[in-house]
Amino acid sequence: MTTAPEPSARRGETRNRVRLMARDFYEILGVERTIDAAGLKAAYRKLAMAHHPDRNGGCEDSAAKFKEISEAYGVLSDDQKRAAYDRFGHAGVNGGAGGRGGGQGFHDINDIFSEVFGEAFGDVFGGARSQRGGPRRGSDLRHDLEITLEQAYRGLDAEITVPTTATCETCNGSGAKAGSQPTTCATCAGQGRVRQANGFFAVERTCPHCGGQGKVIKDRCGSCHGHGQVRRNRTLSLKIPAGVDDGSRIRLAGEGDVGMGGGPRGDLYVFLSVKPHELFERDNLDLLVTVPVPMTVAALGGEIEAPCLVSEACDGQCRASVKVPEGAETGKTVRIKGKGMPRLDGRGRGDLVVELFVETPQNLNARQKALLKELAECCGEAQNPRNSGFASKAKRFWSEITGSDDTPKKESAA
Repeated sequence: MTTAPEPSARRGETRNRVRLMARDFYEILGVERTIDAAGLKAAYRKLAMAHHPDRNGGCEDSAAKFKEISEAYGVLSDDQKRAAYDRFGHAGVNGGAGGRGGGQGFHDINDIFSEVFGEAFGDVFGGARSQRGGPRRGSDLRHDLEITLEQAYRGLDAEITVPTTATCETCNGSGAKAGSQPTTCATCAGQGRVRQANGFFAVERTCPHCGGQGKVIKDRCGSCHGHGQVRRNRTLSLKIPAGVDDGSRIRLAGEGDVGMGGGPRGDLYVFLSVKPHELFERDNLDLLVTVPVPMTVAALGGEIEAPCLVSEACDGQCRASVKVPEGAETGKTVRIKGKGMPRLDGRGRGDLVVELFVETPQNLNARQKALLKELAECCGEAQNPRNSGFASKAKRFWSEITGSDDTPKKESAA
């Protein structure tokens, strides 16, 4: 039985979307897209040292350049944001460096600068002196969710279970045993940082006594072991709109890890993946499906039925009537308006693109073979209109190979 080729073999990979975006972050840092974390950090250090405003007399151009490279590094140094940027460009990270996916976040440019130069330079160039013992934003989280094409087509309300941190109820987040309280660190006076002048440089380091918390816990809580937080699963409701595509991201603000010291929660990012479908292939808003067509229908024309996804808009009908033109060949496509994927904004739908695959009759009986032979004799060369052009091209090919104008004869079987 003749079978239709796989959609990927016929059409290749789905075409990439064209994106208009601001200046490329990799170009700003002067690095290749394949650069690793260490190389990225080294490139940022070099540029940050050269363009930091305090090293250039407060020059406005240097300040703007420093802001630009810090924004680029803030995105590319975060694995989650870099993946979103590589896939969706600036739209994938909402145009900003934002907070880190796995940490407490960079809240301004100097935080990024201090993070990169760390212990070596501290606050030497006048960067912001972060209060390590103060409130800190919770970490952003990522959750991967796989859905079917039908669910992406109709949208759905789902429940997801995500492991997050929560404030310890035993100690109310203090980390101290009941009846006791954390005490202010005597080494850093509650600042979480210690500062040491050394000539021109003023080096600031994390307090070695309290680990940057600004407080010391003598009697630790038995439930959270002094962390003030415990790990728990949270069940959240998630509304997935109709028309989402593979790789779509949904942000749930304030549903990430709990903050430290009364800081706000981080965000939860749900990344969607759509399972491959056994019948349909998606191309932007269009749905592509291959439908077998009997040879007689392809020759004479007629109607066949093609499957389509069900929604309220099509009154529950999962079939669409397709008109096959007379003389249709394999690969011929018929477009049915409004039967494709819905737009995310709800304004219309794509099309259902039906590709015809003409099937050759199999297991013919004597009567059927006789009729086909009679048809072939009756049609003659008219049944194969492309043959004359192909024959002339083949003859030229053979003449170039053999150096003769004569078409090579078939070799007789031994």
